Amino acid sequence: MKKFVLPILLMSILPAIFALGGVRHFTFLYEANTSSRGSLELENWVTWQRTTGPGRFDRVDFRHELEYGVTDKFQASIYVADWFYENDREHSGFAYSDTAIELIYNLTNPVVDPVGLSIYGELRTGDRLLELESKLIAQKNFGPLILAYNATLESVWEGNHLAERQGEFSQALGASYEISPRISVGLELLHEFVLPEWHDEEKIRNLFVGPNVSYRRGNWFVTITALAQATDTEGEPDFQLRTIFGIGL
Repeated sequence: MKKFVLPILLMSILPAIFALGGVRHFTFLYEANTSSRGSLELENWVTWQRTTGPGRFDRVDFRHELEYGVTDKFQASIYVADWFYENDREHSGFAYSDTAIELIYNLTNPVVDPVGLSIYGELRTGDRLLELESKLIAQKNFGPLILAYNATLESVWEGNHLAERQGEFSQALGASYEISPRISVGLELLHEFVLPEWHDEEKIRNLFVGPNVSYRRGNWFVTITALAQATDTEGEPDFQLRTIFGIGL
């Protein structure tokens, strides 16, 4: 019965994907544009990670984001409750992860300026968890072609008394081409530098790459990205599938 839980769970969320809806061309990258003043959008994230080999596990993360345009250049979001389902050789089940707030400020426009830039900050807090994340977002539009770049720095404290520390620097590149007013296809690449205790002795590097597709209609959209690990880092996902579906409220 245990092996059927994950497929049933994934199939149960598929109808919701096509019932909701905004526009995101990527799922592992952010774009420089922010929501218009007074707009409200609900975005739902589902990320499936699979690791094979001796440490085999499956994990599905869920995030539910309410996104509000404070001004035409400033956007604020709250993730009410991030949670996940995990299945490995020893146990399986659901658990609460964290709650988060996110702020994005747009500096320049990716269409009319030489490059669109935004700055991003996120605070996550949960059971024996504190995480700070900052991001520089760059984007340039060439007609139907969208190019995006993110540089991200994360600081994580977890465990008893938040004694365990870890840092991570990552870079992400993305390209998306609008083949019609409703459909875009593209590619995403994620390169991570993991720093346990903020040291780099272990030289942990992760590289993920894969295609994406985005569909929008009316006030809703759905974007899906599939990433495969191009490196061979033990304990990191060999495959990731992320879906973001949102609707303007």
